[in-house]
Amino acid sequence: MFEMGDAGLGRLQSFFYEDIGQHLRRREQRASFAAYAFGLLSEGERKSVEPIAARATGDPEECQRMHDRLLHFTSTSTWDDHAVRLEAARYVAKALSAREPVTTWVIDDTGFPKQGTHSVGVQRQYSGTLGKVGNCQIGVSLVVATRTEHVPIDFALYLPKTWTEDPARRLEASIPADAVFKTKIELALDLIARAVADKIPGEIVLADAAYGTSHDFRESIRAQGLDYAVAVSALTHVFLVDAKNRRSSPQIAVGKVGGYLGSEAFRKYTWRHGTRDRLSSRFCFRRVKVAHDDGTELASREPLWLVVEWPEHEAAPTKFVLTTLPRRMSKKQIIRTMMERWRTERAYQEMKGELGLDHFEGRSFRGWHHHVSVVLCCYAFIIAERVRHFSPSARRSRPVRAFARAA
Repeated sequence: MFEMGDAGLGRLQSFFYEDIGQHLRRREQRASFAAYAFGLLSEGERKSVEPIAARATGDPEECQRMHDRLLHFTSTSTWDDHAVRLEAARYVAKALSAREPVTTWVIDDTGFPKQGTHSVGVQRQYSGTLGKVGNCQIGVSLVVATRTEHVPIDFALYLPKTWTEDPARRLEASIPADAVFKTKIELALDLIARAVADKIPGEIVLADAAYGTSHDFRESIRAQGLDYAVAVSALTHVFLVDAKNRRSSPQIAVGKVGGYLGSEAFRKYTWRHGTRDRLSSRFCFRRVKVAHDDGTELASREPLWLVVEWPEHEAAPTKFVLTTLPRRMSKKQIIRTMMERWRTERAYQEMKGELGLDHFEGRSFRGWHHHVSVVLCCYAFIIAERVRHFSPSARRSRPVRAFARAA
């Protein structure tokens, strides 16, 4: 990405030892954090404790001492993950905001493929990362985003009931007593509530249909004072409404709205110029109220935009989004905002491929969260440096690993 000179190294050391270090009570913790973080930033292919220790020293005895120290730091040592992650989030948000506003949060989840049955939270479950059911852990994340950058700032580990309701497994993985079963939606809402309480910049929540289809998820976002643009299932039912927000259609599944309105209701929009071609598709916007049985009168429900996408090469509409984004925004602005969600996968790929997000080989609840916290800090610093050195148009000109070499 760029050569890190003395100024960059000074910022890195200040970030690790001072900004993050203030949340690590003991000198040994601060030293271990820095050693582990530099190991994640290094060129090594594996970013777990053993290879990090091996790369740090060539002496077998010193290597063992380093291994034991890092293993204790990640898996046993008590330090506040939330405080460390929040410090990193504020650090990167400040850097991002100096170039362009942090406007959106993205809720998503990613899989951590595993062998065996002992890693905390692991079971055979569907993972979008794998594209199928596989043996893995699932982490739910909150990502802050600008027009050009995505930065995950918080994660929650999904614990299936096979873990939360098994005393032996809880004991084996040192799962805290207050860690109870929560759905991915509930974990996501916890992340959002925490970000609101921490005053993280952002005003619009984006999410895929696994979250957006949930009425409770959407209503909880509104209760936090945020807007949303979330994908929903084709089976979600709505009523079309007129300019005065009065019902103007029978109840209809969003998957059938395209056929109900006809292809002439769709217009082509281009929201971004890609490296090889313009990114465009056909969209239809209609004001709707969601049809759900929550005891409220239809007249009192909030009117929303339903945005239906019907790509030119498809026989029928393929994507459906409900959003509270205001009428004063142009349709092109709404589409551009909606489409920001898709770049989150790139951040996951960078964090896994270059920083070893999914390389942790420990089995404990605390260890997983400590490892993720250090990865989040490293990625926050990398992105902060990237926005300092490159204009938005050059943001993807070189990969993260070039920075890792410099570090």
